[in-house]
Amino acid sequence: MKREVIGRCPVCSEALEVTQLTCPACNTTISGRFKMCKFCSLTEEQKYFAEVFIKNRGNIREVEKELGISYPTVRGRLEALIRALGYPVDSEPGQASAEEYAGKRKQVLDRLSQGEITASEAVRLLRNLGSK
Repeated sequence: MKREVIGRCPVCSEALEVTQLTCPACNTTISGRFKMCKFCSLTEEQKYFAEVFIKNRGNIREVEKELGISYPTVRGRLEALIRALGYPVDSEPGQASAEEYAGKRKQVLDRLSQGEITASEAVRLLRNLGSK
């Protein structure tokens, strides 16, 4: 019976190394220290999610339907998968972070309170912040 290679130590969770490869046809054995691919270190749940995501060509709505989970859950699992593969997760391109938005909003309100802009101008600026 063939078993799937585990990528993390069940005791300390560190990455495991492959030290022996064997050809099933001729029994040639190669010993050494071999790195496993990034996908080998994923959990079973992450591998399954990646498979469903790829099968559905990255269509989040289809992933939602197949797994019976919400859009935010799909996004969260996707971001966890991206991190597990060693890549950083940034906010969406073109979207300001919550901190940036709060800072810009405060600037508009400060300008309004100091009389630099009118209330209608402040409303327009705040609406434009929300659409970016």
